[in-house]
Amino acid sequence: MIGLSGTNGSGKDTVGHVLAEQHGYLFVTLTEALRQEARNRGWAPDRRSLRTISAEWRRESGLGVLVDKAVEAFQPLADQYSGLVMASLRNPGEAERLHELGGTVVWVDADPRIRYQRISQAHRGRDEEDNKTYEEFLAEEQAEMHSSGDAATLDMSAVRDRADVTILNESDLTALGQQLPAALGL
Repeated sequence: MIGLSGTNGSGKDTVGHVLAEQHGYLFVTLTEALRQEARNRGWAPDRRSLRTISAEWRRESGLGVLVDKAVEAFQPLADQYSGLVMASLRNPGEAERLHELGGTVVWVDADPRIRYQRISQAHRGRDEEDNKTYEEFLAEEQAEMHSSGDAATLDMSAVRDRADVTILNESDLTALGQQLPAALGL
């Protein structure tokens, strides 16, 4: 079981897709579950809504609730895949839960300018998240990197500190695909 975390635009979902396509993992995006919940509530699926919902879920069901939701989705399908990869861990409780389950936490990163260019040019259908200035991008990330003092909120720097593996993703998809097997022992 692999949990992906990292900076915005670093390529966490790309790593998840590569592990799914090349190594037979089921890729579950925790962020999409949060987006769907925001839509169900009639909220814009923006970063603020996702932060609010994830903190609410953690307060109600424990800090590892998103990991548990991914594992629940995987269990009935486990015999069809070589493993589970999930993105994106954004709270240290999620990293700790993944470790309790015997999983590996992977931190994905890249230079901020590369990451900003990726999200600006990706056309991912996430205009609420992706249409911002470089300064807004950096400020938003800074707000998510450190704890607000509430254990249920985002604290990506604490997740980074708990990572077992760090992947620097500053090149192309081919280089990333070549880097993963050695980094993850696949």
